[in-house]
Amino acid sequence: MSFHRYVALGDSFTEGVGDPDPARPNGVRGWADRVAEVLAAQTEDFGYANLAIRGRKLRQVTTEQVAPAIALEPDLISLYAGGNDVLRPKVDIDGLIAIYDAGIARSDGFHETFLERTTETGRRINFGTLGCAILWAPFYAAGDVVARATGAPLDGYSKPYVSAVAYGSAFYGFAAVLLGIACAERLRFAGVIAGVMVWVGTPLLFYMYVAPPFSHACSAFAVALFVTVWLRVRERWTPPGLFALGVTAALMAMVREQDAFFVVGPAVDFLIAPVRRTTIPAALAGIAGGVLAYAPQALAYLRLNGHLGPHASVEHKMSWSAPHLIQVLVSPEHGYFLWTPLAAIAIAGLVVMASHADRRRIALCMLLMVAFQVYIGGSVESWTVAGGFGQRRFVALSVLLIIGLAAAFSALTARAAPSAATVRRAVIAVAVVAVYWNIALSAEFAIGLMDRQRLQPARNAYDAFVTIPREAPSLAYRYLFDRQSFYAPHRSR
Repeated sequence: MSFHRYVALGDSFTEGVGDPDPARPNGVRGWADRVAEVLAAQTEDFGYANLAIRGRKLRQVTTEQVAPAIALEPDLISLYAGGNDVLRPKVDIDGLIAIYDAGIARSDGFHETFLERTTETGRRINFGTLGCAILWAPFYAAGDVVARATGAPLDGYSKPYVSAVAYGSAFYGFAAVLLGIACAERLRFAGVIAGVMVWVGTPLLFYMYVAPPFSHACSAFAVALFVTVWLRVRERWTPPGLFALGVTAALMAMVREQDAFFVVGPAVDFLIAPVRRTTIPAALAGIAGGVLAYAPQALAYLRLNGHLGPHASVEHKMSWSAPHLIQVLVSPEHGYFLWTPLAAIAIAGLVVMASHADRRRIALCMLLMVAFQVYIGGSVESWTVAGGFGQRRFVALSVLLIIGLAAAFSALTARAAPSAATVRRAVIAVAVVAVYWNIALSAEFAIGLMDRQRLQPARNAYDAFVTIPREAPSLAYRYLFDRQSFYAPHRSR
């Protein structure tokens, strides 16, 4: 069967965001463009229009794009929308279904192809892992109790369930901060100030309170728990300790697959530790703990995909030569250090920590863990994470940032030279500004004051230091008492 006119509708996913192509007028070449190219090769009089616009929600797509699409008289329309709705802090799932049913699903000739995609085992494609479900389960159970008590729909998506996930992410994000402080204190650093600054000065804040359905707060917790266990276990490397380390490593990998690479730090630390009589049994215990704890995820992979590991389509997202290694850190529009300058200070603190002999091995292992996360971030084709707040894949580094920032402040305090006081004040001032920068960007992003696809440093700085302070009372009131208006598009421009 051949098609002569194809129109694509939707949001950034259909527009092609994350698939850059400088040769294109809009700078991207997404899946719809590729489908059109294949269809065009099958007929001579083929026409194609991509009406998708980044950031659009389901109602906007149905009201703004459907009518123009029909006017083009296509014989094929694709629509992918709703992602920007469900990622909002408040979402009415029943309302979305009603919009979908009334405006799309009941249209003449509609065919719901997405739900027909299956794996090699004949099951629906599932890109999620089990870790967040495990961590959210107690909160979800409480949400179910509330739903039954209040008469809310028992569909798993009504307000009590969504609230349960939101509270769960807030809890685990804060637990990650507390564990990070404890780790810093264990290394004989004053960790409270560093912990508070990383809490409010990095994207962790955003994914705890503004976009909690993402996995990042849970990721920060799982990695922080893993690092906490490592710092305790490494004193003796006992079999029970390694078993516990293996279990936490499995949890970490089940929350976000890329977090498995954090294992490299403790692994190197263990391998270069003095050989003891219990070294081999301890190593076997660690492997056993990891295998046993990871078994549910392994069974899910086998059942869903027919093999160990995620669906094959995930492999196409990676370029293992890490072509974006530098960009992911310092790109003016998407770089980690531009979004989160506090991270640069914290990583510098780990470097300073490595200069002290008594903590050198730990610091180098932590820097290796950071390096692997940068490598993974630079290997993903969607390295810009356009549409998300900040370089969100690095939220998992929160515990290491707390330790590094505490180490930096400790090094500054230890210096007694007269010039040290000036340097100390300057670094603290920069850190405070970096914390405010994150808070301001969170507000700009939440209320639609900034381009959610990229940073515009000059404009963002103006809004951070002029617009946001000017409107702070109104924003605070709306966030606390009129949340729906807080997230409405900003209209001052």
